[in-house]
Amino acid sequence: MKTKFIFILFCMNEPGRALVFGRSRGIIKDKQGRISTGNTEGRMTGKRIVWPRAGEAELQEFEVSPPGRGEVLIGMEYSVLSAGTERACLIAKPNTPQTFPQYPGYCGIGRVVAAGGDVETVRVGERVLADHAGHCSLFVKPAAGLTVVDPAADPLEAAFTVIAAMSLQGVRKARIELGEAVLVEGLGLLGIFAVELAKLDGALTVIATDFEEKRRGLALALGADLVFSPDDPELAEKVKAATGGRGADAVIEVTGSAHALNQALECASFRGRVVLLGCTRISDEPVDFYRDVHRPGISIVGAHNFVRPKEDSSPGYWTYRDDFRTLLGLAAAKRFRARPVISEIVRPEEAPAVYRRLAECAHPPLGIVFDWRKL
Repeated sequence: MKTKFIFILFCMNEPGRALVFGRSRGIIKDKQGRISTGNTEGRMTGKRIVWPRAGEAELQEFEVSPPGRGEVLIGMEYSVLSAGTERACLIAKPNTPQTFPQYPGYCGIGRVVAAGGDVETVRVGERVLADHAGHCSLFVKPAAGLTVVDPAADPLEAAFTVIAAMSLQGVRKARIELGEAVLVEGLGLLGIFAVELAKLDGALTVIATDFEEKRRGLALALGADLVFSPDDPELAEKVKAATGGRGADAVIEVTGSAHALNQALECASFRGRVVLLGCTRISDEPVDFYRDVHRPGISIVGAHNFVRPKEDSSPGYWTYRDDFRTLLGLAAAKRFRARPVISEIVRPEEAPAVYRRLAECAHPPLGIVFDWRKL
């Protein structure tokens, strides 16, 4: 028996928003530009980025199923490339899947273009966050789990919400108190956002480290009080000097480097907290746990983004949706900014070249955004 789908399709009237059907019948268009399609038989296709093998990327066509009961079809507008995580997976670093093909992308924003039956929490035409949807032109998600974005919000700012929420949960786990000093190690997207959020969370002094001068300058513009290069031989002494000899009350380590973890322990205050926000995939440097952790009473906290409650936020551990809501509210109030991190906005067709550069360059551009409206 053939399954019958009944859904509403919203005509976006924007480049790249047309849905491609192989065959359909029973189409009725209303005055608002919506199309009710009953008993649709045929194919709907989209485009997505795939890594067929390590170090390579392609833009491929794929078949998209119509939304089922309680589901919606979403047309991507912008998706954000997460350089650290995606590079590690692309070149098959240790503690990554290391199997191919892979379909990267977990951060973006899109608009609901079709809805299945019994959808009440979101309407066709509304913008929603694209959480772990991949870099693709179309995708289907359960309506109940979506976060609707205010129509007045800047869609480019909002496109960074999912990845910024990863920084936010790390900052929450640092348990920053008003007036404390915070050190952020590594100024990729997660680190830059951690600088902004640590300042918002009450840190009196925010210190940031990165090898790139441009990123250090951006951190200063977004709230850091002092910046240093990690290869400064006097880094620990300078951090202590900036904190009255105490050291950083909280260190947010975002590089994923075992060497940076040792620096974090060296720069932390007595009974300080070290939050591992970056993924330390390679343990290539030992830690003297007695000298650097046990004796000074340092707390080390793992801050993987998946360590969250599904329901009911609690101190240090908020749900995805509560963090999304917080960031969208801060952005609307102009208290959190993502646009300054954007380095490139590219067409999806440029994906092979973008990922080739990502694989070959240890320090890629900071914020690369795929614009799916130009497909």
